[in-house]
Amino acid sequence: MLPFKLAYSDGYDLNLGEHVFPAIKYKLIRQKCLEEGLAAPEDFVEPPPAPDEDILRVHTREWVRKLKTGKLSARELLRLEVPYSPQLVRAFWLSAGGSTLASRLALRDACAFNLGGGFHHAYPDHGEGFCAIHDVAVALRRLQAEGPEGSGIRTALVVDLDVHHGNGTAAIFGGDPSVFTLSLHQENNYPYPKPPSDLDVGLADFTGDEEYLRRLREALENAFQKFAKENAMKLGLPEAGALRPATAGSGQASGLEVVEGEAQGSGPPKSGPPNQPEQKKSQSGRGARHSLEKPDLIFYLAGADPYKEDQLGGLALTLEGLKERDRIVIEAAKERGIPIALTFAGGYARKLEDTITIHVNTVRTARDAFLEAETSSV
Repeated sequence: MLPFKLAYSDGYDLNLGEHVFPAIKYKLIRQKCLEEGLAAPEDFVEPPPAPDEDILRVHTREWVRKLKTGKLSARELLRLEVPYSPQLVRAFWLSAGGSTLASRLALRDACAFNLGGGFHHAYPDHGEGFCAIHDVAVALRRLQAEGPEGSGIRTALVVDLDVHHGNGTAAIFGGDPSVFTLSLHQENNYPYPKPPSDLDVGLADFTGDEEYLRRLREALENAFQKFAKENAMKLGLPEAGALRPATAGSGQASGLEVVEGEAQGSGPPKSGPPNQPEQKKSQSGRGARHSLEKPDLIFYLAGADPYKEDQLGGLALTLEGLKERDRIVIEAAKERGIPIALTFAGGYARKLEDTITIHVNTVRTARDAFLEAETSSV
């Protein structure tokens, strides 16, 4: 068994048919984890679709209605770059539910994965680049709405190591000191333009392992320092204050019904969320959360597309370089006692098996790191 859980649903498949985005990869990642004995069936947990009220913490009511009714304009479909279907919409809602569940499980267990998700090009009012709903933002806003006094968080750090800049992430959290955004990406690649993250590191074409890993270490250290010095001061932590998200709503996932409620967290506080994991002491130390000096949660987007054989990327990382990349991020979280949730984002290798291997290696790297932590604590 793994020392953490993997959120997964067969419904993650976006039903794209012949497309450069291999949505079948989610099923194949699960299959490979089982075949190699890396994970057991009980390590996988089925997420519910995110409820509409959580989607509306990030996205506009108009965009949600368009997705649910299929009334997207030709321009909107062109920007989305994937064929529309009801199955596609359900997959995005499930991915948002999976990232929310993975975040909760990370707070409990120190680490958790969503095998789907990482749709970092989605904006509040439209989709781009295969991304219609920003699952990571939905998850963070839900947990922020619950707050540290409940089962949620106050602050977060998003570490985006997809080859493409996280433009949706930057747009959603821009100007919000409660979520620090770091994007390490290929500069001369999609998207254009690139709204500023809190920390952007644009890499030259064909950047390889050595340069990439050096820049990553520097960027992580810089991000933690900037968070401690700037964001905590702006937030006025640890004193209570209003966060941008509204108080939490709840309710069972509403499937694909057309939204009739108010947008973005209106209404009075409600009861706690469904399917909430039983709380226990995190390996990373629950008492370490809600600190002035570090975020309550790291959400790591471990894209496979910095790989040298990726069809949509122009960096030159090897399989070993990507494993070291994952180790650096995971160890940075573990050493600081910060829970980490992970999702896989992009990956378009010429050989599909390479994309699957990269993602499974991320799970393996996390397993080794947290099994070592368990052993050393005995």
